[in-house]
Amino acid sequence: MAYQQMQAPILKQEALAAHIFRIVLHCPSLAAAAVPGQFVHILPLGFTLRRPISICEINKENGTLTIVFEVKGNGTQKIASLRPGETMDVLGPLGHGFTILPEAKHVVLVGGGIGNPPMLPLAQYYQERATIISGFRSAEFVILQEAFQAAGAETILCTDNGTVGRHGLVTEPLQELLQTQQIDAVYACGPKPMLRAIANLANTADVFCEV
Repeated sequence: MAYQQMQAPILKQEALAAHIFRIVLHCPSLAAAAVPGQFVHILPLGFTLRRPISICEINKENGTLTIVFEVKGNGTQKIASLRPGETMDVLGPLGHGFTILPEAKHVVLVGGGIGNPPMLPLAQYYQERATIISGFRSAEFVILQEAFQAAGAETILCTDNGTVGRHGLVTEPLQELLQTQQIDAVYACGPKPMLRAIANLANTADVFCEV
């Protein structure tokens, strides 16, 4: 489906963790077209380049899209400064969505840092059939765990420094699941070295994988 460009009203804005923000946009036509794994391009006021931000939640009934992003520079700082009642220049939905497997009985979702938000629409689709492994640098960066649990997914939390959850990499619990359970699919978003390791583990186990 072709993408659209619009000024979308902001319904909600909040800080989730250190430098990480959540914004809910009212954009019924974009929400109707969006699928898990896609993203939008946001144009901050006063800037010429759009910022790509993954879609964290799709509510077709309410006509809303939710984005969760980390402030990395002046552009994302400008986006984070917007408040409810203001509008955001949105282009989307863009990119190829994840392949949905309706018959899958158990899937594993893996998110690394700010790669966790695009896993939420998948968790909301698969619900109790999903296990989400979330990895973060440390406790102050942890986001979306309650949202994953509310979706019905089993949650496994990992941190690099062990300040909360398991101490270690997301690949460790993934390998355990692949060795001990029947997994139908693995989906992942995050840093490229993490994605490469996950793809290798899934390939070795002969399990469908998209990153």
